[in-house]
Amino acid sequence: MTENSDTPDGTAPGASGSGSAPTGASATPSGPQPEPIRFFGTTWVAHDGSYGLRRAGAAVGSLAAAAASCFVLRFAYQGLEIADVGSFVGLLVVLMFAICSAVAFRKTWEGFSRRPADPSREDALRGLKTIGFIGSLLAYFFRTFTEAPGEKLRREEYEAARARFAKRRSSRTGNPAARKATKAKRPRRT
Repeated sequence: MTENSDTPDGTAPGASGSGSAPTGASATPSGPQPEPIRFFGTTWVAHDGSYGLRRAGAAVGSLAAAAASCFVLRFAYQGLEIADVGSFVGLLVVLMFAICSAVAFRKTWEGFSRRPADPSREDALRGLKTIGFIGSLLAYFFRTFTEAPGEKLRREEYEAARARFAKRRSSRTGNPAARKATKAKRPRRT
């Protein structure tokens, strides 16, 4: 091994491989670790690391992406008009994007507050949510006004995991290996 790659993955000893680890986290976690959120990492835990700027950036970015997408869809609609496919096909395309965007908005918004009950159903809706991507972008935009998208759900899960870990940890007292050694040394009564 070279002097710069003392670990199997090539990172320096004591260095964390991911940049989203919470501040003060050691290489071997001593409890549950927060789940990172896209664009926010784990800054949502303590609202540190330019969390406010990230929320503002996510709001501006999602709104800009939604506006650019509407602009592109307008060109697609003009292409249908130039192709002279008829008003019925044009109406169907507009209705399809409107309905798919509404469904995508609702499903994305629900995904911020709870995990899907049936993940296979969510996979089946992936195509519909892809068509209605503007609705998902708008859901991100509106959610960033109150929190990082999905922060409430992840905070509840993280707090519950920390409570379970603390309960498990407090129920253990002492070193179990030492207890076994002391039990073995005691003479048995007959």
